[in-house]
Amino acid sequence: MNAPLQLHDTLARGKKPLRTEQPDRVTMYVCGPTVYNFAHIGNARPAVVFDLLARLLRSRYEHVVYVRNITDVDDKINTAAAREGLSISRLTDRYIEAFHRDMDALGVLPPDIEPRVTEHIPDIIRLIDRLLARGHAYAAEGHVLFHVPSYPDYGRLSGRRIEDMIAGARVEVAPYKRDPTDFVLWKPSTPEQPGWESPWGRGRPGWHVECSAMIGHHLGPTLDIHGGGQDLIFPHHENEIAQGTCANDAPYCHTWVHNSFVTVDGRKMSKSLGNVLLVRDLLRQHPGEVIRLALLSTHYRRPLDWNARRLSSARRTLTRFYESLDRVVALPVAVDSHPDEAFLEALTDDLNVPRALARLHQLVSRLDHAADDATRAQAKAEVLAAAGMLGLLQRSPGAALADLKQGSSTPTLRSPSEATIEALVAERQEARRRRDFAHADALRDELGQAGVRLHDTAEGTTWSLAEEESA
Repeated sequence: MNAPLQLHDTLARGKKPLRTEQPDRVTMYVCGPTVYNFAHIGNARPAVVFDLLARLLRSRYEHVVYVRNITDVDDKINTAAAREGLSISRLTDRYIEAFHRDMDALGVLPPDIEPRVTEHIPDIIRLIDRLLARGHAYAAEGHVLFHVPSYPDYGRLSGRRIEDMIAGARVEVAPYKRDPTDFVLWKPSTPEQPGWESPWGRGRPGWHVECSAMIGHHLGPTLDIHGGGQDLIFPHHENEIAQGTCANDAPYCHTWVHNSFVTVDGRKMSKSLGNVLLVRDLLRQHPGEVIRLALLSTHYRRPLDWNARRLSSARRTLTRFYESLDRVVALPVAVDSHPDEAFLEALTDDLNVPRALARLHQLVSRLDHAADDATRAQAKAEVLAAAGMLGLLQRSPGAALADLKQGSSTPTLRSPSEATIEALVAERQEARRRRDFAHADALRDELGQAGVRLHDTAEGTTWSLAEEESA
């Protein structure tokens, strides 16, 4: 095998060779979306980063099990469903489908398993039962809480001291807690809130326990890689470690991988600043491949500033690469080509994509200067193999160049599902609320081309299919 894959482990505070429970199998779990709104560019970064890591793992290990969950139980979901007058399941189905469409446009491959929290309530209850039986949790006033002092290593992942957490008001204080740092595993539900029967009454799980239960169900007590955004280190991943370790008396995870934040023009994304960039809006302005390359062009552990210069640079780079491939479009290449060693050495060094891209530029230059067809065919194969590992340059050069000149590669909407239609109608309503009438009109046109007719009334917008109206 090539040089060992090294990843920066947040817990170890440095790079180390990947350790796996089994020599020919890798398990990876990544925290996925909470589905109460459309994905923004900050949500897209971990999806793209860990898609790349999964591609690299599959090139080196016989068996890879990549799990990315969907959180479909959350107080934000309850609030959004009430605001929009929808059932919770209808709201979550809408945004799950929208998330899938956006990630597909960015070249993000589906994970091997995509569990939903609502499908794992029995697993969550069993995990809580084990924690109670082992003395790491307690029931109080309809809640079940994890008792943080029962786990002496709490705080190692984030580097936080419990005393500092309390002094800095980083914990929620409640009268039923034995310790201020204790966190909720199960909480009661009101009649209008989603809930399930449990030994502690009708209720719903706390956020942190959900991931631990799904990991245990699909991957076992110890997983190889756990990924997610830097914002999840505390408290979410810190709490996961405590739960998983105490429930199973086994190491919870060998390697913790976290990507850094995304800013917009040097400022933190926030609703108050009005600079939250939705992926679906960006896709109307740029091909998905441009957005993917822009997300990958800064090392995943460094903050990424989203700006016009970054997008222009990604577009120019892709245009140059595709123009080189277009000149040799008729030249066949071997289907089993592999990326060259220098390119792989960059990726196996903690996903050093900037260095890998520099090598890809060299490979394209080699293609441009090849003296004969045999050399060109070899160079083309090397370019495609390396770029394929990054999820790039897999389209027809002619079609890709046309999109790069026009701006968007979003496919025409055909035979949309009901959830997709409702997602687009909701997006149009939000655009109208922001008085972004150009975007609202574009959405109406897109739906119209798919045979969906919109009907705006004082009460809101309804829709129908043109074929139904003519029947």
